[in-house]
Order: sequence, then C-alpha cells, then structure tokens
Amino acid sequence: MSDNHGRRRGGDSEAGAHITYLAIGALLGAAAALLFAPKSGRELREDLADATRKGVDRARETGSQLSTRAGEVYESASTRAGELASGVRDAASRRGERLSAAVEAGKQAYREEKRRTEPFEGGGDGPLALEPGS
Repeated sequence: MSDNHGRRRGGDSEAGAHITYLAIGALLGAAAALLFAPKSGRELREDLADATRKGVDRARETGSQLSTRAGEVYESASTRAGELASGVRDAASRRGERLSAAVEAGKQAYREEKRRTEPFEGGGDGPLALEPGS
C-alpha cells in the first residue's frame, strides 16, 4: 500500500515539475517572440508589461490552486488520522475491558477455591485429612 502511495506522490510532484517547466518555456518563448517582433520600443514595452502581468496572474492563480489542494490534502489526512486514533482508542479500551474481566474471573475463582478448601465452621484447624486408622 505504501509503495503505491509513494508512487502517486512522486507522480504528482513530477507532473507539477513538468507543468512548471512548460510555463517557464512558454514565458521565455513569448519574451523571445516579443523581442524579435518588428515593433516600436513603446509597443514592445507595453507587450512585455502585459505578458509579465499575465504571467504573474497565472502564477498567483496556480499558487492559489496549489494552496487549496494542499488544504484539502491536509484535511483528508487529518480526518484519517483522527479516525485511526479513535479506532486505536476503541481497541485498547476493549482489550482493557477484557483484561479486567479476566482478572475479576481469576479473583472469583480464587475466592471460590479458597472457600472450598477452608475448614468447616467450628471444626478443625485445617483442611480435612484422613488419619491412618480412621
């Protein structure tokens, strides 16, 4: 189970890296296209400023999405950890109850055996013993 989980996590990380490389490549390509386009300096600066704003906006949006996803993963993990902790507490409680019941049964058996082997009221110093010749 942990192997699959580890692979999935690595796959998400790998996909994120690929998306990041794609975005960087797209920005560099756009910047190169703007630099080599036959435009005046003012138009070029405006286009660069627009491209930069768009890139920053996309980065913020991606960051927001990643933050939201991280929050969801945290909530899911937190809920699962709470469920596991509750299950462990319940199991420990049940085992404790069984142990208490076993100890009480042992005490009761001891009392019954002691009562059975004690001398009768008003007769004798100890357990009944057969004397030779009786």
